[in-house]
Amino acid sequence: MKNKKIAVVGVSKNPSKYGYRIFNDLLNNGYAVYGVNINNGELFGQKLYRSLEEIPEKIDIAIMVVPPEVTKNVLQECHLLGINEVWMQPGSESIEAINIAKSYRIKYHTSCFMVDHGIW
Repeated sequence: MKNKKIAVVGVSKNPSKYGYRIFNDLLNNGYAVYGVNINNGELFGQKLYRSLEEIPEKIDIAIMVVPPEVTKNVLQECHLLGINEVWMQPGSESIEAINIAKSYRIKYHTSCFMVDHGIW
C-alpha cells in the first residue's frame, strides 16, 4: 500500500480536524501522500493542491474527508483522472455518492482508511 500514491481530499490546517490528522499520520508513516484543499497553501512543508487534477503525479487512491455533497463532485473528477479507488471516510459518504462510484466502476470503501490499515 505504501507504494501507492494517495490524495487526501479535504486536508485541513486545523489540528482537531480529521483532514489534518489523516494527512499528518500518512506522511509520518511513509506514505506517498498529496493534500487537496480548495484554499491551496502548504502544510507540514507539503504543497496543498486545489484539486486532484493539479497533482503532478497519477493518483492511485483518493481519501475523502469532505461533506457528502463534495464527495459526489470529486468522484466525477476521480473518474475523469482514472483514479479507480476511493475511501469515503465516515461522514463523507452518502447513498448518492456510493451510486456514483458504482456507475463509474470505482472501487469504494465506506470505512476509515486509517483504522483498516492499522495506522490508528
